[in-house]
Amino acid sequence: MSAASCLLTEDQFLCSICLDVFTDPVLIPCGHNFCKACITEHWDIDAPYQCPNCKKGFNTRPELRVNTFISEMAAQFRQSAQQKASSSSSEQQAAKPGEVPCDVCTGTKLKPWMLYLLGLMCVFMLWIILNHKTHVVVLLKEEYEGTKAELERTKTEIQQMLQEREIKIQEIKHSVEISEEDADREIADGVQVFTALKESVERSQAELINTIKEKQRKTEKQAEGFIKELEQEISELKKRSTEVEQLSRSEDHLHLLQSFRTLNTATPTKNWTGVRVSPPSYEGTVRRAVNQLEETLSEQMEKLFEVELKRVQQSAVDVTLDPDTAHPNLILSDDGKQVHDSDVTKNLPDNPERFDDWVNVLAKQSFSSGRFYYEVQVKEKTEWELGVARESINRKGQITLSPQDGYWTIWSLKEIGYYALADPPVRLSLKSQPQKVGVFVDYEEGLVSFYDVDAAALIYSFTGCCFTEKLYPFFSPCNNNGGRNSAPLIISPVNHTE
Repeated sequence: MSAASCLLTEDQFLCSICLDVFTDPVLIPCGHNFCKACITEHWDIDAPYQCPNCKKGFNTRPELRVNTFISEMAAQFRQSAQQKASSSSSEQQAAKPGEVPCDVCTGTKLKPWMLYLLGLMCVFMLWIILNHKTHVVVLLKEEYEGTKAELERTKTEIQQMLQEREIKIQEIKHSVEISEEDADREIADGVQVFTALKESVERSQAELINTIKEKQRKTEKQAEGFIKELEQEISELKKRSTEVEQLSRSEDHLHLLQSFRTLNTATPTKNWTGVRVSPPSYEGTVRRAVNQLEETLSEQMEKLFEVELKRVQQSAVDVTLDPDTAHPNLILSDDGKQVHDSDVTKNLPDNPERFDDWVNVLAKQSFSSGRFYYEVQVKEKTEWELGVARESINRKGQITLSPQDGYWTIWSLKEIGYYALADPPVRLSLKSQPQKVGVFVDYEEGLVSFYDVDAAALIYSFTGCCFTEKLYPFFSPCNNNGGRNSAPLIISPVNHTE
């Protein structure tokens, strides 16, 4: 074996995974070298990331860079081994008796005892320094320059990572500040609403108590009048009773007759048989008070929805219709803001994104985080559907609009009313027919809400949704029905001023 090969044992040039000479050797953090392909495949199959030799584990997958020095040494070892058979005889002829040629450089001959000493690493380095200065300098310079360039790249990467993390800290702090502002505003709104409700409840309670007490006072006053009148009659009757008793003892016939006529005339004649004091009726008193409270609550809810609508309108986004998803019967405006059904099927490419059975269309824009809001005019339409849909929905053949199938929508049909297409569908009771509908989505919160924009009223909310993929605004003008439902759905600009 050549001198270069003897400086390091054959095992030291072998990868412990493939047991062959290193190919693109890489150094991992624990200090062991492996073929780049070998260690990559090992970590792809076996996790967690650890050294196959010393079993030292790493929290993250180490970045692999080729060790140029070991790579070059391995290449020379491989070249030396390949040339050994063919050059063995010629080398023996070229070398003097007792000498062995060096494969690393030319002109240097080694004694066998020197090869023994070279087995010791300290001696190897000393021999390299003393006998192969030029070669070592070249290798060290190349390794130095390569390492220095790598250090510069590492330095740049570290600085970039530092900058990115500092920016992220500022983003997080800003998010916390916004969250605090939102929380303070929400608390203030909540306190205002509940204060008004509390005052209303207390006022209604006081009015209820006063009404009941007033009725009771009237009853008591009536009873007191009756009692006073009865007590007066009792007094009169007792007086007459005494006079009758005295007159009955009189022996004067004329006096008795005259006095009796007078006494009989003054006797009370009121019939008290039918006189009663009935307890007042409180029927409906509490109910009327509660109804008044409900009216107050309804007024507060309207104010609350108005504030809520203005708030969600701050998340307005620009939405345009995607012609590649539109059913062939649909007509889209040039600006992508209007759509209606034509009752005529156009010859269009049946691409995977296109609905082929239901007259539906999606927006070009998709959302996978945060909040977004848009408004759609439904004026003069007899039937329509609006909402959002996930990216992986089925667009071919018969489909079911339900959250289970990736749709969160509401449906309006003039003949039967409004429905939230949940599982099962929910019939909606609305005070008025919406002319413009607002759709709001909070991706992280799992919330999809629909608003009557003109009435500033909540139509319906899907809550507790679990979104894991992109969401697209969804539109269906429904069938034209021979012109009865020809009005378009119109994506309207949002007026989100406070």
